[in-house]
Parts: sequence; structure tokens; C-alpha cells
Amino acid sequence: MTEADWRARAQSWFPALVDRGLRQVTWPAIEVHRDYITAQLAAGVTVSTIHQRLVDEQGLVASVASMRRWVGGNLPEEARRAQVRVLRPGPVEPGSEAQIDYGRLGMWTDPATGRRHTVQAFVMVLSCSRYMFVRPVLRMDQEAWTRCHVEAFAFFGGVPARLVPDNLKTGVDKPDLYDPKINRSYAELAAHYGALVDPARAFKPKDKPRVERPMPYVRDSFWRGRTFTALEGMQVDAVRWSRDVAGTRSCRPLEGASPAAVFAAVEAPALGALPTVPFVLATWSTGKVGPDIHVKVGPALYSVPWRLLGQQVHARSTATMVQVVHEGKVVATHVRRQRGRATNVEHYPPERIAFHMRTPTWCRQTAEQVGPACCEVVATLLEVNALFRLRAAQGVLGLRDKHTPARLEAACAKAIAVGDPSYRTIKGILIAGTESTTGASDCGAASGVPAFLHGQQALFETISDNGNLAPVLELPTTSGVSSEPNRAAHA
Repeated sequence: MTEADWRARAQSWFPALVDRGLRQVTWPAIEVHRDYITAQLAAGVTVSTIHQRLVDEQGLVASVASMRRWVGGNLPEEARRAQVRVLRPGPVEPGSEAQIDYGRLGMWTDPATGRRHTVQAFVMVLSCSRYMFVRPVLRMDQEAWTRCHVEAFAFFGGVPARLVPDNLKTGVDKPDLYDPKINRSYAELAAHYGALVDPARAFKPKDKPRVERPMPYVRDSFWRGRTFTALEGMQVDAVRWSRDVAGTRSCRPLEGASPAAVFAAVEAPALGALPTVPFVLATWSTGKVGPDIHVKVGPALYSVPWRLLGQQVHARSTATMVQVVHEGKVVATHVRRQRGRATNVEHYPPERIAFHMRTPTWCRQTAEQVGPACCEVVATLLEVNALFRLRAAQGVLGLRDKHTPARLEAACAKAIAVGDPSYRTIKGILIAGTESTTGASDCGAASGVPAFLHGQQALFETISDNGNLAPVLELPTTSGVSSEPNRAAHA
């Protein structure tokens, strides 16, 4: 017997199972999209999702039951997918809870750069109405985590009383059944919105089934079989999909009602009001102050007071600034940099502050107050390499603290005359008091005992015939007693 013979006998044996009129109306309309349906099934998209896309995008007039019958009668049995069944949880009060998790969508190639990225979906589901918010992200860092929460609260138009996230590091620093340690940035966000963070137990996905169960649906309905040109467009499309597709679907736990309808009727009025002041996105990090009084925050370095060398500090980073906190107090504030080093000179020790504040410009301006000879010395020191000889120029001008400007000017003039305008020469001239013929040293004037400095020519003299040189000592005469006997005794 041929297939036609068996078909004729089946029609005569079971006439009630033959629905020729229905197939003539709906199956030809579905048959037009055979190639699209086959490609979508090969990508792992479910039949209900394919039907939803054809209705929204192609205007298909057929029920999902007809689509299933057509797939079962015209495509291989391998097109059917096994569904994962989860134990249905109990009811939840409206506005009392939101469950949060990340789910992997798949790989995406950025057309602008050609790079492949793993796309993760941030999903927040209100437990009572099953109304969900989806936002694709490329990075699961602290900034993305907090920003997704802000966008989700704006999407819902309110804040649930309790947040049930997973135990990822951006939300929970240390999981614990009784006293979990919440991430500092996440705690700051929860305090701003007035929500309680109650993480699920570690490795217990059944503690948040309302967000675990829709993950395959999000992956099938929103992601598979679609192409996106940019991340921003992907995120905008996810908001539209959350509102128009996932929000209007028939939900079995809601007895066939749509999540958007239940949300508008029951849960939206029960959510907490959004704060009037917008939340400032901030990330916290911990670092150790290095020997150069800088701490690393992201790719950049920021200075802190030198008294905190070697200590652990916390850094709060926003889009515009970085605050360094130690023992609950802000010790440094900087403008945020993408890279490089941000230094506040006041954070250095006093001796380093003086060095950093006395720039080459400051040296030249201060030298003009002393005199032309000092200006010439400073200009000579800074002529070749200003940064290399800056310390020497600072040292010359620092002699004003111990000697008068007039003496410093005279010492600079004498150093220029001898052809050695260096800090060491000028300092030696001032100590010796030889900047002028009548000048007396500061050391002698301070001690009250006159000093007898003869210079290098009179330091030694010949006192024997055998050619040996002996130092000539001359003691000061404080009571009118001549020093000649001492000279003779020494000889």
C-alpha cells in the first residue's frame, strides 16, 4: 500500500481527527515562513517565541497551537525542546520583593571594532507580578551593577522593599546566612533608595526561582536569532522587549494574566517612591599607600597625606572625582583621571612641600629681590637644566634665612668674580665671612668671641729651614693678652 492508500483509510477510520478546513486556512500562512522557522529552530529558539516574533514582525494570523501542529507535522521531531520544570514557589505580597541575577545571553561581535564580547543580561523580576526588567551588559563590574539597579527602579517607577541578589562580589563581599557583608557601593545604593538587601544563600538558586526560571525565556525570546549593531541599541531594545513582549505574555503562575496587567493593578501602587535626589553612581576600592604617598585607584594614582604611608585606605570613585577615606574620614579629594598621576603638593612632608613649591619661576622672582648678582647666579644654575639644578638654586636662596640679603648679594658677586657661582662656594664665602673686606662672620658675632680668619694665603707659613710647613695658630685675645707668646711656643 502507498501513502495515499493509508491516508484514505485513516480518513475513513478516524474522520473526527481530520481538520482539513483549519489546515487550509492557517498552514499555508505558516508555510510561507518555513525557512525562517527552520533557522530559528536551529538557533535553539522555542516554537512559542518564533510564533510571537512572526506575529509582531510579519503579521502572522495563526495561533501558537496551530504553529505547534505545523511544526510537528512538517519539521523533524528534533525541533522540539525539553522544558525545565521548577517547583512553583508560594505567593508574595505586592511590592515586597524583587529577585536579581545575571544570565549569559551569548557571544556578540561589535561591528564597529570587530571584537567579540560575552553578553550578560541583568534581570530584575518583581516577585508578585512577575514583571521583569532586562539590561544587557558587557562587563559585570561595580559600576554596571549599580547602574542596572538605577535603570530598573526607573523602569518600574518605584522601589521594592527587599532585594534578593545573588552572592556575586559586586553585591556581597562575604556571604553568610545570618550576617552577610554587603558591598560598600551596593549598601550605599540600598540606603539611598530605602531598600533592604537580603542575598540568597550561596549555591541555592531555589532561593530566587522567579528570576532563575525566566532566564531561558529571556535568552530564547530576546536574544537568539537576532542581530544588534551596538550595545546602546541592544539595551534600548531590551527595555522595549521587557515592556511590550515579556510584560504582555500570558503567565501560567498568574492564571493566564499578563505581568504588566498585574503590575499596573496590584504591584505598582505598593512600590516605594523614588528619591527626589538622583543617585550618584560610585564604586569603592581598597588600596595601600605606597612610599611615594600615592594609592592606586583603577588605572590612575592619587596622592594622600604622607602620615598614611603603608596604611590601607578606601577610595570612592564617581564619574568626576575620587575621594580617599581613612577610618571613616575623607583625607583626600581629587578630580578623576583616566590614567596618570594626580598629586596634591600639600600631602608631602614639610621639607618636600618647600621643594615642590619653589619652582624655577619662584627662584627667579626671589633672586630679583636680593640683587643683580644673585639673579645672575640663579640664572646660571637654571640655564642648562632647570630641573637638575633647581635644588642648588633653592639652596642659594635658602641662605637668606641665615644671612642678610646684602651679605648674600655680596657673596654671589664674589663667587662670580672667582668664576665659581655654585651653592657650595657661596655658602663657604658666607661662613668664612669673606664676602667683603670689612665683613665679620655670623658665627663670630653670634658667639661673642672674635674670630681671626686670614684666608688661604695666611693659613700656612714657613717656620723652619728644612722646608716643612706648620700651621700657624692664633688664639683670640679676649682680655687684652697678646697671642704672640702662644705663636712662639707653638713654633
